[in-house]
Amino acid sequence: MIAIILGVLVGSAVTAEEPGYFPKTGFVPDAKTAIAIAEAILVPIYGQKQIASERPFHAVLDKRGVWTVEGTLPSGSDGGVAEIKLSRQDSRILYVMHGK
Repeated sequence: MIAIILGVLVGSAVTAEEPGYFPKTGFVPDAKTAIAIAEAILVPIYGQKQIASERPFHAVLDKRGVWTVEGTLPSGSDGGVAEIKLSRQDSRILYVMHGK
């Protein structure tokens, strides 16, 4: 009886090999989405105040399907901005850095 219950529980578990929804344009299809994801990742790392001070953020998609999202430094300011690279296909975080 226990073996049958375990078999039902294990058989109903979702595995990484099960196909699911996958958008043709990837999970990060445009710059607006890339920026929203980037800010959601950067705020817990660098703080809301710091990331808000670097707006607007700009996103560029390269030939490999990698979004590079960077903050903006006010004109005449010294320092650096946050930079993050995201996979267009699956939204993996490939790189995070903040300039000095």
